[in-house]
Amino acid sequence: MSFYKQLGSIPHKRHTQFRKPDGSLHHEEVMGIHGFAGIQSILYHLHPPTRVREIERYRVADLEYEESSALRHRLLQTAAMEPRGDAISGRVPMMGNNDVALHVSRPVEAMDYWYRFAHGDDVIFVHDGTGTLETQFGTLRYGPGDYLVLPTGVIWRIIPDEGVEQRQLHIESFGHVEPPKRYINRYGQFLENSPYCERDLRGPTELVTHDEAGEFEVHIKARGQITRYRYEHHPLDVVGWDGHLWPYAFNIGDFEPITGRVHQPPPVHQTFEGPGFVVCSFVPRMYDYHPQAIPAPYNHSNVDSDEVIYYVEGDFMSRKGIERASFTVHPNGIPHGPHPGTYEGSIGKKKTDELAVMVDTFRPLRLTERAAGFDEPSYAMSWTVEHAPQPAS
Repeated sequence: MSFYKQLGSIPHKRHTQFRKPDGSLHHEEVMGIHGFAGIQSILYHLHPPTRVREIERYRVADLEYEESSALRHRLLQTAAMEPRGDAISGRVPMMGNNDVALHVSRPVEAMDYWYRFAHGDDVIFVHDGTGTLETQFGTLRYGPGDYLVLPTGVIWRIIPDEGVEQRQLHIESFGHVEPPKRYINRYGQFLENSPYCERDLRGPTELVTHDEAGEFEVHIKARGQITRYRYEHHPLDVVGWDGHLWPYAFNIGDFEPITGRVHQPPPVHQTFEGPGFVVCSFVPRMYDYHPQAIPAPYNHSNVDSDEVIYYVEGDFMSRKGIERASFTVHPNGIPHGPHPGTYEGSIGKKKTDELAVMVDTFRPLRLTERAAGFDEPSYAMSWTVEHAPQPAS
């Protein structure tokens, strides 16, 4: 995603004097990716962003994976997961590899610190809840169905609305997350055949400049640990910025599905791509309209990828016994497909109302020890018996 945005006050020319009312200089910060050969933005601070009072190692942040087990399909039922903590402290790691990690959370608290992942971008899918995302680029309201895309340089925190139940899927990328290249022309503009465009992306709407003194914490995740930085000035002290690198929200309801006379392959649902993985959105859509069409997906083998689907809402026509907030994990090496009866049962149906987020990875995923506690072991046999696993009570 690359198009220009500006908020607040900036000088006419970059890298030139920009003075405060008292005559002192604002402090320019250039934030860019790919060694400043990629997209970038320039921010103007009241205080140097390098001025830190204290730095300390906070905690280890590596994932703890389960011991090796038989290769099998998995169903992880997280609907009953206990609400706790904030958007970072309360998240539960589910699976990961060297490219991406997936977490779920049900935060009940506002973050009283700010956070930055130093090795890549964060994408937070808001399953339930409303609130405010605060960043040095400004504030942004969020709601159900929003993907919150947070480039690696962004300092952020989430403030849930009081009394509103929250549920989030966190996609932590060890690299940059972008729209698929086939949706973009050589000028950086979305093409006419893209399932979404610039009008659907919501950037920060209000830049609130803070000049408070005190004690402010930023937690930086890098190199398998979290380091705590303490500042004497508020970290959101930006008076203005401009450029092409900034956080944004995209609602899954604004993804326009691509349909055809016969069943369309998963890439038509692709929403984002990162190094070693893709993110897809399954949204309500009309079914295939060939007179002999079978709307349910055909059996398929993930030869090069692991397929993870996070179920959001609706009636999932190819799966039985899957409740909202569940994951199915279909690893490469073995085929999977519709549950017994759903293949034939889909014939003649006109549309689907399912809503789901899919993450396909091109290197094998490992489940965490925490994820193993949500596993429904009978799922792997649900293709050979006439019943699928029942939702967790």
